Amino acid sequence: MSIIVRRLHRGLMLAASLALLSSFLVYLLYAINLIPFPFDYDQGEGFELQDTVLFSQGQLPYRDTEVYPFYSSNYPPLYHMLAAPLVWIFGPAYWYGRMLSFLASLASACAIGYAVYRDGHRHLWLAALSGLAFLASNFVYHIGPLFRQHTLMVALETAAIVILARAFPQRDQRGIACGLLLLICAGYTKQLAAITAVAALAWMFLRQPRAALRWAVGFIGLGALIFLWLNLASDGHWWTQAIVANVNQFHPFQAFGLFVLWFQLHGFLLVPAGLLMFYETYFDRLSIYAIWFFFAALFGGIASGTWGAGDSYFTTSIAAACILSGICLSRSVKGAWRSPPWLQRVLGQVDGVAWPILLLAPLLYFGYARATLKMPTQGAFAPLANLLRVEPNTRESFYDSASYDVPGYANIGFFVSEEDEAAGRRIADLITQSDRPVLSEDAGFAFAAGRDIVSNPTQLRNLYLAGSFRGDRLIEMIETTQFGLVILRAQFYPTPVLEAIGRTYERWQTIRMNRFDYLILRPKSGATE
Repeated sequence: MSIIVRRLHRGLMLAASLALLSSFLVYLLYAINLIPFPFDYDQGEGFELQDTVLFSQGQLPYRDTEVYPFYSSNYPPLYHMLAAPLVWIFGPAYWYGRMLSFLASLASACAIGYAVYRDGHRHLWLAALSGLAFLASNFVYHIGPLFRQHTLMVALETAAIVILARAFPQRDQRGIACGLLLLICAGYTKQLAAITAVAALAWMFLRQPRAALRWAVGFIGLGALIFLWLNLASDGHWWTQAIVANVNQFHPFQAFGLFVLWFQLHGFLLVPAGLLMFYETYFDRLSIYAIWFFFAALFGGIASGTWGAGDSYFTTSIAAACILSGICLSRSVKGAWRSPPWLQRVLGQVDGVAWPILLLAPLLYFGYARATLKMPTQGAFAPLANLLRVEPNTRESFYDSASYDVPGYANIGFFVSEEDEAAGRRIADLITQSDRPVLSEDAGFAFAAGRDIVSNPTQLRNLYLAGSFRGDRLIEMIETTQFGLVILRAQFYPTPVLEAIGRTYERWQTIRMNRFDYLILRPKSGATE
């Protein structure tokens, strides 16, 4: 019996490993396909690049949006500062920002695997599966190789929590300082990291209230000094652009739908994570991972319902769930739990471990790999798709187990093609031919044409809804056709700006790139110039 169960366990572990490695291969190929693409893939990447360019020039991107070029950023500076030196070497380009994010996702997976190995009785195989499970998530897959700061934030959060989990109980001063410094870095990568910071400080207070208060004073003080410096250096625009502009409308149905989808995709991990949290609550001490998971899942999930947010806001909770579930399963397979004799007799033992656990642990990872399946269905993937009987359910030639039915779930993940790049070149050529500035919802075309980056549509919309943007000068330039072209994809501009465009510009061409239709508008005949 013992030999049979052990062999079954190893066979199932190999099957789970193969499934998760296959998922990682798709993720790797997605990154290789996307990283060199020279235009926006996800709306907003070009504005992240513009922030990076401004930092490389020694300028802050927190600016007055009432004057030309009506541009400002709503994100903290660290991600763009890290990429800024590459602008000096390579000029404006998307690949290095995407590469930085992709490497950050791998760093998160490594930190997760290390935490599971260290705190889960050193089961290397399950630790590796825990890290791969993070990369297999549909939510992580979407944003991993994008020129967006979210993935770096999660990597810094994860590293901070893993360090604090060991350093604070051992009163390791350097370790605690390092962990808290990483949390400050995460917060100045993206504001959402405040949730993780609160979770970490709450856990520290539960463990050692006096020490936690002392560390909290220094942590908050340093964070506040950086905040104050940014606000003074930007003449107050940091507060308006990074704080006021991020208070967006909440859509409860979007948050609810994403919560449901989060559980549907990650339930195989969430159940063992929840069991470990239950055990810690009633039979042990709550770990920092449990507190972190609770805060990240609850408040990150609620935040996912705000306009402009989405499934990426669950990424931090997925990292925490991977650690908790990995530790739970590692301890189970290692026989590290104390169970009453009657339960041992009911379950049966194989070398001190209940045999159902040996089979269940890899089955959970295998089931998770199937639940999070996503892959192209054409080209080199066609034979595999046919073998698995997988048909496209999203964008012509791509399968995503989550589909795109839930509001807030990113409509990305498919591979770009040569036709997509050619379409982007055609739009950039139209800009080059214009003798006037161009107003575009994607910045990549203007970068390719060597023109000014004019406006940041989502930022202007958020400021307008917050009562902090009038747009008089921008509307005047539109109504006097000072823009040679207007390029729209999602019409994110504030309503008065869109109305001015509708009065003065007309559709000239529609060019399809990355499965989206870009509307190319030119001044109406007889419009004022």
